[in-house]
Amino acid sequence: MRSLLRSLFQRIGAATPLCFRVQFADGSVYQSQPGEPAFSLRFANVWAEWRATLFGHVGLLEAYFDQAIEFEGDLRLAIRAGLDCGIDRRPGLLVRLRNRWHELRLSNRDPAQARRNAEYHYALGTEFYRRWLDVPYMMYTCAYWPEGTQTLEQAQINKMEHVCRKARLQPGDQVVDIGCGWGGFLFYAQARHGITGVGVNTTGEQVAAMRREIARRGLEGAIQAVEADFRAVPGQFDKCISIGVLEHAGRDQLRAVIQAHADALKPGGLGVLHFIGHVGRFETEFWIRQHIFPGGWIPSLAQTIEAMEACGLEVIDIENLRRHYAHTLDAWLERFEARWPEIQALDPQRFTEHFRRKWRVYLLSCAEMFRSPRGYTHLFQIVYSKGNITDASYPMSRRFLYREAP
Repeated sequence: MRSLLRSLFQRIGAATPLCFRVQFADGSVYQSQPGEPAFSLRFANVWAEWRATLFGHVGLLEAYFDQAIEFEGDLRLAIRAGLDCGIDRRPGLLVRLRNRWHELRLSNRDPAQARRNAEYHYALGTEFYRRWLDVPYMMYTCAYWPEGTQTLEQAQINKMEHVCRKARLQPGDQVVDIGCGWGGFLFYAQARHGITGVGVNTTGEQVAAMRREIARRGLEGAIQAVEADFRAVPGQFDKCISIGVLEHAGRDQLRAVIQAHADALKPGGLGVLHFIGHVGRFETEFWIRQHIFPGGWIPSLAQTIEAMEACGLEVIDIENLRRHYAHTLDAWLERFEARWPEIQALDPQRFTEHFRRKWRVYLLSCAEMFRSPRGYTHLFQIVYSKGNITDASYPMSRRFLYREAP
């Protein structure tokens, strides 16, 4: 068994320029190359070695979460070494079987299960997220970092304004935000562009927090929060905004969720679809589904466009913001780590060392995934219309996106 595990680390060592050291449970050591290790792993027991042998990088991470592996050094570099080797691209048979079993048990096909899946992640508490997201909008999606952007707050405002301009928001527009989170985008768009809006969310805790904020701002006549499945959007609107929702559609629900976006638009209406997508068709990383986003599934860009075409939507523009997500995750991680004592104090029974390790790896690995030159997971914004645009309904160039703000 240990020889198989050693061969895994040898494969990583052959693929990365980084020096690292592994100490096995019996005290024996593997070091990838001479020199000072950038990071070191120590297996606490034989069971941790079996987990890594049977389940590869998934077992390795799960043993780390359970404190059966101790780590020293730069965790970011350890994740980078794994990505250099491409271990995320070739899950073993047992991981593939676990992923299929996960889909059978936790598929988003059933709206009630989709709601439970969303609540697993998004109902961790508004105060938890408030500790490390931007203030006051709490946008839990990729920000926009054009040259000169210095803060997460400014980057998220940049993103919201970028989306507003792409959707050509005008005073009086009726806007639906599918998967609205805590309502940050609608609050911004209402204040800046004079729209009225409906936010649709399947997580009751976020809907309740958004309703409190609507009341605090005195916007009861302008903004509404609706608790509903993403496939059941009420009414039709001039503009449809969807930021970070498609990843939660599920493996077999992509077409249904895209159809709901199309149905939510009036004829000739515009929409912006902002989502994580693969370049090529790949399985969604199992450990993320198992421990962070149950039921989640990342579609390819091609699958998404095919579904949009089938639903009568014209694709107007596609922008890839992959690199922007790496910077966003860096900012989240910096705040998460700095404020961990505050987070833990919120609920010590929930926010344990096991939780901290999972979320550190989640934020770090996603940042490195989006940063990696070998990566196939990207962040897309698609501008689309319900039916074909005309010269009168949409500008002939992108110049309007980059005009100076008034």
